[in-house]
Amino acid sequence: MSSQVGFFNLRLLSIIGIIVFAIVMRFLPLPVNFSPIGALALFAGFTITNRLGAFALPMVAMLLTDLVIGLHDLMWVVYATFAVIVAVGIFLRDQKGALPKVAGALLASVLFFVVTNFAVWATSGMYPLTQEGLVSCYLAAVPFFKNQVAGDLVFAAVLFTGWAYLEKTVPALATARS
Repeated sequence: MSSQVGFFNLRLLSIIGIIVFAIVMRFLPLPVNFSPIGALALFAGFTITNRLGAFALPMVAMLLTDLVIGLHDLMWVVYATFAVIVAVGIFLRDQKGALPKVAGALLASVLFFVVTNFAVWATSGMYPLTQEGLVSCYLAAVPFFKNQVAGDLVFAAVLFTGWAYLEKTVPALATARS
């Protein structure tokens, strides 16, 4: 029983390490929207069997960093979008190989782009509430979308590959539930 507790603690420590990694990455001078949080949300849904834990992981990382970086009016949209991305990870959980993870990372980028920019258009007053205004909003966001896709793909590769290495190195991590 004590070895199970030890491996549970190792798994928990590994997950905490992932949160710390995401937090540190958000403070580095990376391009705008080149962030680990979308990949972290996908990874959490895919990896953490406890649904509350899966949803909490990216939210904790976001909240801790947002308290330092700054809060804004559309945080609820951003957090809700990351919750949907966690759900995508849960949906993909039984899929094997790299392709579902890559597809999930791309879907995460598209979801974030579509939902958050729609919210900017609908609430910011920066764009007229017309079809042309919506198109202008999305077009203005395209450069940030490139960074979002790159960040989601890079950080998904780091998280999923790193976790696979950990599970291979410490096989009990693969069978431990969190």
